[in-house]
Amino acid sequence: MHSLGLSVLLALPVIHASTSMGRSMVVHERLEAIPTGFVAHGSAPGHQSLSLRLALVSNNLVGLEDALMAVSTPGSARYGQFLTKEEVETFVAPSQSSVDAVTTYLSAHGLNATPFSPAGDWLSLDLTVTQANTIFDTQFSTFAHVETGAKSVRALQYSIPTALRGHLDFVHPTITFPHPINHGPVLSTPLSKGAATSRSSNSNAVPASCKQAITPACLQALYGIPTAKATQSSSVLGVSGLAGSFANRADLHAFLEAFRPDLSPSTTFAIQSVDNGKADQNISQAGREADLDIQYTVGVASGVPVTFITVGPSETIETPNEFIASLQNLMTFLLGERNPPTVLTTSYGLDEVFISQPLATSLCNAYMQLGARGTSIIFASGDGGVSGGHTENCTQFNPTFPSVCPYVTSVGATTGVPETAAYFSSGGFSNHFAAPTYQRGAVADYMAKLGGANRGLFNASGRAWPDVAAQGNNFLIVNQGQTRLIGGTSASAPTFASVIALLNDELVAAGKRPLGFLNPFLYSTGKSAMNDITTGNNPGCNTDGFPAMEGWDPVTGLGTPNFAALRKAVGL
Repeated sequence: MHSLGLSVLLALPVIHASTSMGRSMVVHERLEAIPTGFVAHGSAPGHQSLSLRLALVSNNLVGLEDALMAVSTPGSARYGQFLTKEEVETFVAPSQSSVDAVTTYLSAHGLNATPFSPAGDWLSLDLTVTQANTIFDTQFSTFAHVETGAKSVRALQYSIPTALRGHLDFVHPTITFPHPINHGPVLSTPLSKGAATSRSSNSNAVPASCKQAITPACLQALYGIPTAKATQSSSVLGVSGLAGSFANRADLHAFLEAFRPDLSPSTTFAIQSVDNGKADQNISQAGREADLDIQYTVGVASGVPVTFITVGPSETIETPNEFIASLQNLMTFLLGERNPPTVLTTSYGLDEVFISQPLATSLCNAYMQLGARGTSIIFASGDGGVSGGHTENCTQFNPTFPSVCPYVTSVGATTGVPETAAYFSSGGFSNHFAAPTYQRGAVADYMAKLGGANRGLFNASGRAWPDVAAQGNNFLIVNQGQTRLIGGTSASAPTFASVIALLNDELVAAGKRPLGFLNPFLYSTGKSAMNDITTGNNPGCNTDGFPAMEGWDPVTGLGTPNFAALRKAVGL
């Protein structure tokens, strides 16, 4: 999993009344201090241009959540009856009074915002620093990231008129700082020439070589994944391409020749570009993360159409490849699509503490929208155990975002044959999101067995993650023409996504709907279709982390997939 990380304090929702220039203003969001890893370089020049995004309050997100659960819960009368694009937008669109209140305030200052999102709940606003300081009663400053020197313009707090409370949700980017450091997949090493590799096998037995290196054949044998090609072109598997990591078609060709010789080596993937995202096919530009994600979707989800969605630097956020902007741009694009992918897998994340709660909630609500339309959204859980983004200098366990969003399926990692929890598999409990109803019983069972271990280091009432797991260690890939061993939940997420994509293909072929948002199914009728992992733990923050146990646990979730059992559980 790509993890973007620095240590940041949470924005506090405390409100303080003040007056400025005759307006009644209240502090809307603030930081208590400059985030660790950044230094202030003084006030930003007044003439400098800013591009801000204004989140308006949606009119009925509670109704949308109810609709999502109705179409996603087995046994519901509406199960599988996914919402249309327009139906989702009626829940998400702000009221006309909210639009009028915000646009009137901006117009009074000679400013005009334009809709940014399909539902109109986000507005884009171009202005100068001086104008931003005035309308939000703040002081935008220039901050530099100590390690990289990258500069960004942010505010430690900002205010809004009291008349806009209940209409304007928040403004971004303000108090959420960019995180330019990218950490690649863990355990990446090139193989020496002549190193042993395994080819595809029709045998149900797990090849002995799988104890040293994982290939598609290993995953097929471990989980009973079929080798027969999918038949339905409408069931598309989307792969998020972020942080400038490009999937390479020549590398995929070589990978298929070596590890899926039963598939044509000319099998490829489609490319969609968001925000001028590139997909450079120069072999020297092939990214390890992107190659891993594509090779273990194309190479495991046999015959399923795979699309690599490459997201470029945002033109409206000053920091190239800023992660939050990339996530936002990707979701805005997909929500605007008439036919988004039926499965979307993403192998990127950051510590939850790095993002303000309103911004995290807004992004999570975007996943809710896409889930209500029938997309299974899958995220790697992270590769730092309970430490989150590979940090050990922590005094509290670090949840990872977006894995903690209640509307996505988070995938942890296992290793070995037989399987045990991978030590790096991130998992735990959110500080932003409460535990959703669908998982409370499973989590309560775990907490009863855990007793008082790690007490005070995590929020026991938070959304628990991961939800499931899959192999995540010693995956063979081809990158820049060289065979490598690579690992992390970055490998687990596309593996699990491939299983869901193949199930969707069979469902559609049988005249049924795809699975959509997975978690209500996984924690109910799907629970018994998982291979329970009961050994291992995920150390971090100078602790042993959480232990894997019978049933759900915050290392491997409900376990790894059993394809035959899942087929029965989904009614095939």
